[in-house]
Amino acid sequence: MKADVATRERIKAPELREPLLELAGVTKSFPTVVANADVSLTVHPGEIHAILGENGAGKSTLMKMIYGVLTPDAGKIRWRGEDVSIRNPAHARSLGIGMVFQHFSLLETLTVGENISLATRDTAARLAPRIVEIGERFGLPVDPRSLVHSLSVGQRQRAEIIRCLLQEPALIIMDEPTSVLPPNGIPPLFATLRKLAAEGCAILFISHKLEEIRALCHTATVMRAGRVVAKVDPSNESNETLARLMIGHDLPRSHRTAPHPGDRPAMELRNLNHQPEDPFGTRLKEIDLPLYPGEIVGIAGVSGNGQRELAAILSGETVLPALERAALVIDGNPCGDVDAGARRKLGLAFVPEERNGRGAVPEMSLTKNVLLTAHRLGMVRRGMIAFDSARAFAEKCIKEMDVRCGGSDAEAQSLSGGNLQKFIIGREIRLKPKIMIASQPTWGVDVGAAASIRQQLIDLRDQGTAILVISDELEELLEMADRVHVLFRGRLSPPIARSEASTGLVGSYMTGDFLSAESSRKAVLA
Repeated sequence: MKADVATRERIKAPELREPLLELAGVTKSFPTVVANADVSLTVHPGEIHAILGENGAGKSTLMKMIYGVLTPDAGKIRWRGEDVSIRNPAHARSLGIGMVFQHFSLLETLTVGENISLATRDTAARLAPRIVEIGERFGLPVDPRSLVHSLSVGQRQRAEIIRCLLQEPALIIMDEPTSVLPPNGIPPLFATLRKLAAEGCAILFISHKLEEIRALCHTATVMRAGRVVAKVDPSNESNETLARLMIGHDLPRSHRTAPHPGDRPAMELRNLNHQPEDPFGTRLKEIDLPLYPGEIVGIAGVSGNGQRELAAILSGETVLPALERAALVIDGNPCGDVDAGARRKLGLAFVPEERNGRGAVPEMSLTKNVLLTAHRLGMVRRGMIAFDSARAFAEKCIKEMDVRCGGSDAEAQSLSGGNLQKFIIGREIRLKPKIMIASQPTWGVDVGAAASIRQQLIDLRDQGTAILVISDELEELLEMADRVHVLFRGRLSPPIARSEASTGLVGSYMTGDFLSAESSRKAVLA
């Protein structure tokens, strides 16, 4: 949802004081790329300072040097007027620098409280009330007893933010903090950031959502190809001018025609009821959902309302009992008890919300990551891997999706989050699937690349593919989807046609308004 600049009043720019943080000529290179070249930056106390740039522009690398994860090859970092060499994140935290990462740094087998305790001197039990209090105060609810592996991406993001706020830093670095937050979670976060800034805390804010930058930030430094190309007051800019500074040309526009769905569902859920094994998971209740060839169906909802469980069942990561196999039908065949590999043989492709670990193996090259889902396309011959075919496939993905990387042999973990997302999307699209399930397809992707991904999904629809998009981005669903459903506490709303869909209507469904209407309708029918 776009930030409403008129109703979300920006705090006044901070009075000029001595800089809190200064970078002078900072440079960082890797074997295949110069990530930052002669970057200079000044941040004052009480300032909300945006760092803008397309995927691969060097934003995250720069932030990691400020936080001590990486060391500059050249240049200086000054903190409170003194030159510093930030040795590691613990040193950064001791100086008063906190960071919320785009790629979460939580340990999956520990609870939220145990993870947060690792960054403090308190135990998980003593921290639990404070975690709950901060969550309620800032609109970031999360159960401190929940195991991290059971949380959705949005819930993990909340845990990261709470962990940072508990440390009361003088400077907070936030890398895409709203990318997986629901629309109603953004105003409380912004209110929190404004309050922190008013109290003198400086904030470095990385986001691809230009409306948010214009509504929230005092200053924006724009980067392109590792260099600073502009410094502007974002409130004086439009989305178009900011996008042009970021990508060097006008923002591409999506082109779509009317859908022509087939008569027979490519995939269908029939009265699905599912209780996940995870005690913190969301039970799915009485879900009926047909998905036709040649249409895009959007699933909206506040993170944690069953999206993760629904995606796992559709993809085959969660296999239903044999007695419930008819709850999921592919091309007329009951497939609820069929695993993910068998479903891919039937023409299903899947883009998970977690790109690292599920969409790609970080330590493997892009060529080897292609083999995870595309090996059936002539890449395995007589039991041997045909690396030439896999490499050609990877290189075509890189070219078609404009993936900024060191080539097909580059490790997945060497790519920025947005570039890895583009590669995974490109890999799945090039499978030419009959059914595409995409969860958070443009999470952490810059505005230009997001527009390109949406257009490619629309084009795939026009080729006859049945597409289901699960997204926390209402604007994204309203742009792409031919009909939208809302998932609330494991229940699916009636469909909302594209012609009727609006942020207001969908937003009201996200609070469960449709449930009372459905109850009344069933009572009348009874």
